[in-house]
Parts: sequence; structure tokens; C-alpha cells
Amino acid sequence: MNFLRIARKGLLLLPCVMVAGMAAAEPFIVGVATHSMNNPDQPLQRSLALANDAGITSVRDDAFWSTVEPEPGQSRIIPQWRAWLTTATALHQTPMVILGYGTSFTGNAKPRKPEVKIPYLKYVDYLTRQTGNPVKYYEVWNEWDIESATDTRLSNDYVALVRDAASIIRKNSPQAKVLAGAVTSAGIKGGFVDRILAAGVLQYADGISLHPYVHCEGRGRNTPESWINWMRELDNRFSQGGRPVPLYLTEMSWPSHEGACGIDNSRQAAYLARAYFLARTVPNIKGMWWYDLIDDGTQPDEQEHHFGLLNVDLSPKPAYLVLKAISPYLRGFDYDPLGSLQADGVYKLAFSNGYEHIMVAWASERPRAEQISSRAMENAALRVLDTQTPEKGMVDSEQRWQCSGDPCTAPINLTEFPKIIRLSPGA
Repeated sequence: MNFLRIARKGLLLLPCVMVAGMAAAEPFIVGVATHSMNNPDQPLQRSLALANDAGITSVRDDAFWSTVEPEPGQSRIIPQWRAWLTTATALHQTPMVILGYGTSFTGNAKPRKPEVKIPYLKYVDYLTRQTGNPVKYYEVWNEWDIESATDTRLSNDYVALVRDAASIIRKNSPQAKVLAGAVTSAGIKGGFVDRILAAGVLQYADGISLHPYVHCEGRGRNTPESWINWMRELDNRFSQGGRPVPLYLTEMSWPSHEGACGIDNSRQAAYLARAYFLARTVPNIKGMWWYDLIDDGTQPDEQEHHFGLLNVDLSPKPAYLVLKAISPYLRGFDYDPLGSLQADGVYKLAFSNGYEHIMVAWASERPRAEQISSRAMENAALRVLDTQTPEKGMVDSEQRWQCSGDPCTAPINLTEFPKIIRLSPGA
């Protein structure tokens, strides 16, 4: 049943892929990059507990080859890594481990030639035997494409590496999924993903991981709405031939720094909410890992210092508070494409968990007064979670449903901060 009727003309249905008889999908993954495995000064327990409080269900970090094997044949797992795995597992956060980067004794070269590839695969074998069951995802290398987005030999060598690494991972960690790619925005545009798919990488991997940053794309192309249009285009392109390609956005965010490509903390929070809900409208996107959990520094104009959800002292940025408020809806509700519409910078996305129905609505360009409608609200107060004030949670607003006719209607003022509106009676 469609519980949402929008009293607005000229709205367009959002695109969606519907497959009859499809098995229930796994919950959408709300993830984050932690930078904790290799930072002994970071308060591990507290930082991961804060991630847990925000509803984060997966954490991603680097298992550097150079740390595992600082000298040829001398392999080890440092205590900080075991502590990270133990802490994350205790908090029910599924770990994602990146298998990557070079070592000094191979000249930090990529494992393309046998003299580098053979020791790399030995590192993969040792690490996956040592880390065991806690790891749910292994990502083969990180941003391999960054050397050249258009080099066919580079992409072919990567597929060969995934093939060989995946067989080792599946032998040692059969519970884990193998992700291939970790492809940069430049690599995506340069055809790297298309080439590795054409070369058969999904014969060996369970999904493609992407880092589709858009914060430096320029005005009109750096917003969550422009970004999701790009994601839909990629999804359609990658899935040509009838086989859906599972997409894992293992890095994505907007930095809150001063200067070129930066936005302020408030807009970072608004963009986070919009991006996560928009990601839910593309069924092949299985999860998104915000980059990253904690700011890497305090220099105001340094981009790399301000991607985080938390400040360096672990105090929450607005984006953290927004994620904490919306994460239950991201994980526990399914997108309803038939009840979702968009036009003229107004977005109204419907979600349901089977008995409760919500609308997530915002205006991307300028504030707008809108009318919404639903059924059986019995002249109740309009219950809203406004992500501009996420700490308030879901509260009764001053507006009320008017139920003199069918359906009930209510006015709502929309801003760049999504509002989560309850469309059916419930707690």
C-alpha cells in the first residue's frame, strides 16, 4: 500500500530497480574510516564507543604490509591491531581491513611483478590467517588507480592481483567478503572500474568499492543531489548485461575546512544526511563509510584535517550528531520508490520498516513551504525529526494533520536540512 501522496504537481518519480522475488537484502551498512589501527595515541575504546553511539555498524582501517613485514620474512601483528579488532567486534562493528601498500625492501612498488607480488601474497596469507573471523570485509589494495586512471595494463594487473589474493582470503577467512577497487573519482571517470569489470574481476570479488568524492567538482556539481545522479549513472552503466554490481562506497564525505573545496560544519552535517538517505535510493549501493571518524588536525584551511565526524579532542561536530539521529532510519527502514518524488530542488523520500512509514524531505536550493499528505493520522500533531536540531529527536511540531478529508494533509517548511516526518501512527 502506498501510504504517501504528495499534494504537488509536476513531481518526477525517482528511478529504482525492482526485482520480483528478490531475497531480503542485508541491512544497509553505516560505516566509517577510523585511522585507529596505526595510531597508538588515539583513545581506541572511547573513539569506537562514540562511533557505536552514532549507529555506525562497520569500521574500516589499514593493515599496512610494511607494518606486518618490516623486514623480509619477519611477520607480526602489532597489539594495536588486535585491540582494534577486539574492541570493534565487542561493539558489533564489522571490521573492514585494507590489504595494501608497499614495503621498503620492495622499493614500495605495487605487486605487479613476481618479485613483489609473491611476498605480497605471503603477507595476505599471514594476515588473513592471523586476523581470523572478526574481519567481515577485506579490500584488496587502496586506490590502485591513482597512478594512472587510464592505463589498461595497470587495471589488468590489478585484476590478476585480486584473483590471486581472493583465493587466499577465501581459504583463510571464508566468512569474509572480498572487495575490489577502492577506486578514486579520477579512476571512475577514467574508466578503471569499467575495465576491471570487463576483465572479470567479479569472478573473484564480491563487490566493487568506490571513493566517489565530489567536494572539488565546483558549484552545482559538488552537492549530494548531483553526486547521487552520478551514482545512478554509474550503477546503470556497471550493471549493463543484467548482472547487478554490488557497490560499496568505502570512502565518501565532504570536508569542513576553510578555503577551496571546503564547506562549514553546518553544511557538512546537512550534506551527510542528504547523501546517506540518497544512497538508500540506489539498491546496489550496499553501504557507505564516511571518511573519517576523527579530524586529522586543527589547521583551519587544511582539507585533510577536517573530514571527520569528531574533532581532534573527540568532541562531536554537527555531522556526528546528525548521523546519530538518522542512523536508525538508514539501517532499519527500506526505501519506497513508489511513494518518493522530486522536482525543482524539493526531495521527498519515503521509507518503511513494515509497520511505520516516514518521509525524509528537504529543499536543496532554497527554503520552501510544502504540503504533505498521509492517511489515518486522526488530527494528530505532525511528528518531525529536524536534522538541523538532531539532539531533539522526533518531536511533536506546531503543525497538525488536517483530516477533514482523505488523505490527511499538513504544511511543512523545508530547508537544506532533511526533516524526517512520521506518516503513520506509532511511538
